[in-house]
Amino acid sequence: MPGAPRGWLFHRSMANRDTAHMESATQTTDAIRVPPAQAVQPVENEALDRFLTGTLTVAPILLLGVAGWQVWNEALHLRDLMILAVLYVATTFGVTIGLHRLLTHRSFKTGPKMRALWAILGSMAIEGPVISWVADHRKHHACSDTEGDPHSPHHGHGEGPMALVKGFTHAHVGWLFIHTQRGSKERFAPDLLADPVVSFVNRTFFFWAILSLLIPFGLGYALGGTLDAALAALLWGGAVRVFLLHHATYSINSICHTFGSRPYDTGDESRNFAPLSLLTMGESWHNNHHAFPTSARHGLRAWQPDPSAAVIAAMEKTGLAWDAVWVPKEKQRQRRRKR
Repeated sequence: MPGAPRGWLFHRSMANRDTAHMESATQTTDAIRVPPAQAVQPVENEALDRFLTGTLTVAPILLLGVAGWQVWNEALHLRDLMILAVLYVATTFGVTIGLHRLLTHRSFKTGPKMRALWAILGSMAIEGPVISWVADHRKHHACSDTEGDPHSPHHGHGEGPMALVKGFTHAHVGWLFIHTQRGSKERFAPDLLADPVVSFVNRTFFFWAILSLLIPFGLGYALGGTLDAALAALLWGGAVRVFLLHHATYSINSICHTFGSRPYDTGDESRNFAPLSLLTMGESWHNNHHAFPTSARHGLRAWQPDPSAAVIAAMEKTGLAWDAVWVPKEKQRQRRRKR
């Protein structure tokens, strides 16, 4: 069954994170065979899901036009950009550190309060409930660029130039509207379903999503003192922030599986794309990440900026995190492709 999903145990099998991840991947593939039907998460309210996804995808783009009109009329203030920047950084870290490196790959450990904080910040990015996000991403790793990958730009899109366009579009946003390959939470995230802290944040996703919009509104009113100031802050700290964050995240699925360098032979099309490294807080070193999935650092070279790894390192130094996975340089050299 080529490309069969290996499930969340694909990551659990790598518990000894000081070992090379690909060495244990083969054993896991042979040991665990998941029927495709059991790996897919059924959607209870598919029409509502598509409506909400479409609204969250299109509305920020339309509101970005409003933002442009606002700038043209000199209604943009420094406080709006500051609110945008602070909330963008906080919620992007919520995705990169919280949803991705902590909850999906267990790149480091932390206490329940910090786990809740990172899960909440990730939810405030408005990319969907925590456990669904994790299940989809674990399924992506288990089936990367093969059958079962929820957002591969390469598999199942035909051949020729238009296949590239179709695949790229699917990987960037199209997959959000398709539910045939979404990861089963029971199969890919049973550990999070059993975690009372994460499960609570997951159940209350809409509260955190709304809160992420109320915060800029409140800050705008507090700093500007008028309803116009509050609405301007909501526009920039809400809609524009969501637009930028979503498309930065989507670019990892599309751009980082199509363009860039491949220093490691990972068996898929994951690539490093330097121009996105700061905007994505280090996530665009994607080939590095696929080579060492549980590594807390994706920017493995000195010249590869990775703000998320810097935050995790700071947390570890202050005792807020522990057992972070830092891949030794010798192991990195051993895995690099022969030129």
